[in-house]
Amino acid sequence: TLLGIGGMVGSGLYVLTGTVAKETAGPAIVVSFIIAGVASLLAALCYAEFGAQVPKTGSAYMFTYVSVGEIWAFLIGWNVILEYMIGGAAVARAWSGYLDSIFDHRIKNFTETHAGTWQVPFLAHYPDFLASGIVLIATAFISFGARFSSWLNHVFSAISMGVILFILVMGFLLARAQNWSASEGGFAPYGISGIMAGSATCFYAFVGFDVIATSSEEARNPEKAIPRAIAISLSLATGAYILVSVVLTLMVPWHSLDPNSALADAFYKRGYSWAGFIVATGSICAMNTVLLSNLFSLPRIVYAMAEDGLFFQVFARVHPRTKVPVVAIVVFGFLMSVLSLIFDLEALVQFLSIGTLLAYTFVAASVIILRFQQAKGEAQDA
Repeated sequence: TLLGIGGMVGSGLYVLTGTVAKETAGPAIVVSFIIAGVASLLAALCYAEFGAQVPKTGSAYMFTYVSVGEIWAFLIGWNVILEYMIGGAAVARAWSGYLDSIFDHRIKNFTETHAGTWQVPFLAHYPDFLASGIVLIATAFISFGARFSSWLNHVFSAISMGVILFILVMGFLLARAQNWSASEGGFAPYGISGIMAGSATCFYAFVGFDVIATSSEEARNPEKAIPRAIAISLSLATGAYILVSVVLTLMVPWHSLDPNSALADAFYKRGYSWAGFIVATGSICAMNTVLLSNLFSLPRIVYAMAEDGLFFQVFARVHPRTKVPVVAIVVFGFLMSVLSLIFDLEALVQFLSIGTLLAYTFVAASVIILRFQQAKGEAQDA
């Protein structure tokens, strides 16, 4: 459950809320998150059913493999690998951007001055060495083994959840109802179209529950544990997003939000700089959990494909002491760091959305196929 929450509650909570509230939906971001949460729940139900019936490492790849065969599984496997790589790189860019905004963009200005800039479509305007370095450090931690990375993830998740509770309590104490009034633009300044566009963007915030299905082979009782963990983590994440959106848009007018660090900036604007520092700390911890979750799941997909003979066998080697596929972790961790170095955050999120929708579509179709296969088998037995 903590793995699922860690995979979802990160850059979406601390970066996405401010961006969508200011530029897309206004205070109606609350409705956008509800719509996105319901859509994610439908996809999560498919993952829960498959995770219970096929408790194997591989998530969408393995689900596609057992239902429609190797060819489609190979394509979806690569799709999921790219999804995790792009997702991790996007979180690293968001992590770097959030820290940079706290320090008044000094990191960005220093890099542009000393490393230079470029104007290439889809690429960032400057190399983000901080984001790349964070990915490499996280890769090293994951290489130490599942026990250490799990402990680290639990620590970051606990800090993140504590900070979220702090945000909710302090935020409701500082809430002003007039920030939703007509004088400030009203509850839905961008109308229905803004709400729907916001829900499409907010859907990115729920990408991460599939990490639970990825680790289903390691669960003690996957038939019960996987559906329960997915349901609980998705419910908690949805509740957190909705409540934080309410608090954020009631604390300060939605049009004055800082898209890069909305929550911390909201406390700064209300004169509580110490609270802004706590929120900034929580945001970094939350993004660390998402990054670790991506790096935790990625080598397991690679390992499953290598074991099935669909990828180089070197990626199926497990370190005798740490019991993790170190080669897969190091190689794909390095590739993720390269993506975070050169690609723009917005471009990464767009690529991620395409890959995620493709994976969800195949898993949903695979559930239907598996049900028909089971029904046909039962009819033949009868």
